[in-house]
Amino acid sequence: MSQEYHVTSLVVHAAPKVLQQVEANILALMGADIHAITPEGKLVITLEGSSQRVILDNIEAINALSGVLSASLIYHQVDPLEQESKERQ
Repeated sequence: MSQEYHVTSLVVHAAPKVLQQVEANILALMGADIHAITPEGKLVITLEGSSQRVILDNIEAINALSGVLSASLIYHQVDPLEQESKERQ
């Protein structure tokens, strides 16, 4: 089984009144990073992980956060990690 590297981007819409708590909860997720936040409650997020399951678990966790109104998947890329070591040979 080959190892993979997954990167996903999301736009999350949160209730403005709880935006700071939503931000803190997202940053607590392993592999999550916030790149932009608007005062209206929109966040641009990337998730990184070693499998699709890890990414999906984090998306489910974000959707379940109190104050999150929606989370929209924008982009998902998968890169095999073995490819790099094969290219060096």
